[in-house]
Amino acid sequence: MVVLAASILSKSGKVLVSRQFVEMTRIRIEGLLAAFPKLLGTGKQHTYFETENVRYVYQPIEALYLVLVTNKQSNILEDLETLRLLSKLTAFGLIFAFDEVICLGHKENVTVALVKQYCEMESHEEKLHKLVLQSKINETKDVMKRKASEIEKSKIDKNRGDKGGFMSMGSGRIETSLSEISIPSSGSGFGSGSGFGGLINEVDSFPTKSKGRQPSSATAPPKGSGMQLGKSQKTNQFLESLKAEGELIVEDVKPKAGQAKAAIAPPTDPITLTAEEKLNVTLKRDGGMSNFDVQGTLSLQILNKEDGLIQVQIETGGNPGILFKTHPNMNKELFSNENILGLKDPNRPFPTGPAGDAAGVGLLKWRMQSADESMVPLSINCWPSVSGNETYVSIEYEASAMFDLQNVVISIPLPALREAPSIRQIDGEWRFDSRNSILEWSIVLIDNSNRSGSMEFVVPPADSSVFFPISVRFTATSTYSDLKVVNIIPLRGGAPPKFSQRTNLVTENYQVM
Repeated sequence: MVVLAASILSKSGKVLVSRQFVEMTRIRIEGLLAAFPKLLGTGKQHTYFETENVRYVYQPIEALYLVLVTNKQSNILEDLETLRLLSKLTAFGLIFAFDEVICLGHKENVTVALVKQYCEMESHEEKLHKLVLQSKINETKDVMKRKASEIEKSKIDKNRGDKGGFMSMGSGRIETSLSEISIPSSGSGFGSGSGFGGLINEVDSFPTKSKGRQPSSATAPPKGSGMQLGKSQKTNQFLESLKAEGELIVEDVKPKAGQAKAAIAPPTDPITLTAEEKLNVTLKRDGGMSNFDVQGTLSLQILNKEDGLIQVQIETGGNPGILFKTHPNMNKELFSNENILGLKDPNRPFPTGPAGDAAGVGLLKWRMQSADESMVPLSINCWPSVSGNETYVSIEYEASAMFDLQNVVISIPLPALREAPSIRQIDGEWRFDSRNSILEWSIVLIDNSNRSGSMEFVVPPADSSVFFPISVRFTATSTYSDLKVVNIIPLRGGAPPKFSQRTNLVTENYQVM
């Protein structure tokens, strides 16, 4: 038995799906199926007929025909059994189920239950193959890392042998652990003749570049005859030697102590209310905006149980585009009529939490969507242009007067580079992430003194699409809703408890595509 094709046709002869099990041209199978409705007789009891070359075995299924096209030498009893089995499988995974019933034109010894099981089960061999492939990839990566480390060490050992340094005279390897080597704090030690003269310490933040000045090359050796000390007693000697050879060493940006402390400072007042808005914006590289969405929440944090029986009176900025939604446990009528947030059961206190629990209890949510570009707090324009063997990229920002933006970071993807790009001009600071090939442009604060700014850099020739999407991060202490907490109303009477309010606008997904 050889089944040439299994097909499903409409009553008019239109082919809905067809699966071929032997090699044949598309014209051939289309011709065989086109002849089926013409050869189909009426008033006959049997469900097959033959031509000079093939046999049609079919079964009506409501308004469809399930048709097997076989050669004339096939066993008609097996063909009918196959047809009945396929008719039961048309409700699920037709193509894959057909493959389980017929393999290379020959019927498999299976049942409906087995075909269902085969279609649903996972392949152990496939999983094993993927595991073996992944282990080979990991092994190759480890070998590459070891080779790269050996090459770097040999280069450093050779360089130190020529210039002088901490080396074992016999083995040629650095014997002291890199983590244990520290820079001496006294003024004596390495002079300019030791090969380590002229080293400077990398700063922990972005290297500041003044506007309009030509920054020095990232790989150019610094001037000077002595080492600048006092930055850290545990400076890594390995990194310092690479800097001495002219290699670019980029250290992670560490937040300032004041900023980190402010970000995690727990509430100290008995009651703290936090209004936070998350901004999702997608700008088009050629101008315009494809998405603008603001989602805000008001959360309540109470430190003491005795302050739980309260109501919160608020004021909103009256923005008609903002839709507010209270928590299901809140009294919606009270909020709609008086802008007061209170529980439906006035005898039930708000839950309390520890000082370290910054999440609090959600009271109110709101959302705003807009197609008005004037609502965008920060717009970015990027202009790449190729000139000779270089690509000049000019990028500028323009901030609206709605907010003062803090800790602004504009991340521009770059083509794969061995060295940092040449920064020709910048308003602010920059940092090159060589691992991810991203240039980060940082502005600590954008206010009325710098609502616009620009940066220009040069990289090797690259397509303009390489520099997109551009990602933007920033925070602000104002929000679109301009929600304010007016008063805390104690339900037991007495003086209102002391409270504080935090307001924060953050970017969740802000991109220029």
